[in-house]
Amino acid sequence: MSNPTTVEKPTFSIRLLHPKYWGVWLGFGLLALVVNVLPYRVLFYLGRGLGAMARPVAKSRAAIAKRNFELAFPQLSAEEVESRVEENFKNTGMALIETGIAWFWPTWRFKRIINDHVDEIRRHRQEGKGVLLCCVHALNLEITARAFGVLGVPGFGVYRPHSNPVYEFIQYRGRAQNGNQLVYRRDLKQMIRVLRNGEMLFYLPDQDYGHNKSVFVPFFAVEEACTTTGTSLLAYTSQCAIVTGSGFRNASGQYDVIANQSIEADYPQNDHVAAATYMNKFIEEIILKAPEQWLWLHKRFKSLPDESLTNSRYQ
Repeated sequence: MSNPTTVEKPTFSIRLLHPKYWGVWLGFGLLALVVNVLPYRVLFYLGRGLGAMARPVAKSRAAIAKRNFELAFPQLSAEEVESRVEENFKNTGMALIETGIAWFWPTWRFKRIINDHVDEIRRHRQEGKGVLLCCVHALNLEITARAFGVLGVPGFGVYRPHSNPVYEFIQYRGRAQNGNQLVYRRDLKQMIRVLRNGEMLFYLPDQDYGHNKSVFVPFFAVEEACTTTGTSLLAYTSQCAIVTGSGFRNASGQYDVIANQSIEADYPQNDHVAAATYMNKFIEEIILKAPEQWLWLHKRFKSLPDESLTNSRYQ
């Protein structure tokens, strides 16, 4: 099979220096300077401080996070929900710093903060087996994605280009490092080609992507959570290995990058409902490793079987 067609690398042109883009250049330039000059411990407190300050401004997002915790964990008290929302905002602020670290740190420095637990990927790679690496939208996802390349097992990321050309110029270079490559998120044929070629595809089946190619199955305490069927479609058409992956910051400021469990043997890929239910159980286990570091600020439970009731859980 021919090699997958990857996202075309944006080229620099003089139009990117137009004054309307100066703010983007300045913002990313400042971020690159800060993350490279300051020690990690200072960056940690800076990021979390930014998140704490953002909460009073982002009231709608705080309300979404609060409702998500109430829906997913109805056993929590009001005080426990409040504590989790506060912690999630602090980690959201830290996500900005972690993006800067992932995009702008040199490899020698980046490698120092990564703990390697990805031998299962190496095993499949030695066997020439394609791997669908199912991860979650952890707030430090940019660090996790680069880490696999730094650890010598790069993969293909599912990518959505940014509409701002300068942002896209920088974002592409940030994500396509250490051997990682990108495929367009709507290009299913290329994703299948990646897997059939024995490569690894980063895939995130944990969000509500709407009714198209989705089913409604349990996710935490929500019995009808809109869940993508893309995992089973990719697995069925490529006959790849399926590995669950995660990357969370631990108490010492290191990032535990883990991909050590293959689940394809028992994965019911011919039954979309059973497959989505099966995958959600593993997604829950991953999130519960560090629930405060997951993306609770989006409407994970907005879709309902009756489309006319979309967002009713958040009213």
